[in-house]
Amino acid sequence: MEISQIIPHIEALVFASDKALNANDITELINTAFGFLEERISLEQVEAALEGIQEKYSTEYYPFELKQSGGGWQFLTKPSFHATIAQLNGDKFLKRLSNAALESLAIIAYKQPITKGEVEAIRGVNSDYSIQKLLEKELIVISGRNEHLPGKPLVYGTSKNFMDYFGINSTDDLPKIREVLADQIVEATVIKPEDFTDNSVFEQIADANQEARDQEETPNLPEEEA
Repeated sequence: MEISQIIPHIEALVFASDKALNANDITELINTAFGFLEERISLEQVEAALEGIQEKYSTEYYPFELKQSGGGWQFLTKPSFHATIAQLNGDKFLKRLSNAALESLAIIAYKQPITKGEVEAIRGVNSDYSIQKLLEKELIVISGRNEHLPGKPLVYGTSKNFMDYFGINSTDDLPKIREVLADQIVEATVIKPEDFTDNSVFEQIADANQEARDQEETPNLPEEEA
């Protein structure tokens, strides 16, 4: 089957799916649908077709695009239409996570798998409510228990919904901690005398400094005998 023949079927699958589909999923689904064909389509053909579809919908003529998000491929509306789409769901669509929930989510994302106690140790406050809200929103999941700690506490990790929510394909796409900290570095402000004094005071200070330097540079000559 030619790639041009595969493309419409891939578009139909991605459009109809309620979850992100990766290239392996798409390959298997199409081969199952056309099981009577002697020649099965390959993963390479599907990946080439996906690139073609992505390029097709990247043009300005379409309000949506094909993107890798949530662990696979999805059709997503372009950012410039966000305000328009928000009208469909009102405040619910626009609702944001609280700062406390974001703090807990960030810690879990970077430290997973991690226990609630470890999250609280980093945050310095109780995180029961934040973690409960993140579970309700399905941004995190319980991924097991820590067998090495007393009581074998639950451990948490991020979900596929987390990747979908933030528009990333895997946790490897998260910004590196070093990059985040670099954005927060602010150069020290150099305060000069002229910034907060008038010129006369600044000139007095400059003259005094010059006089001190002149004295240091003048050698001590021996006193003449009377």
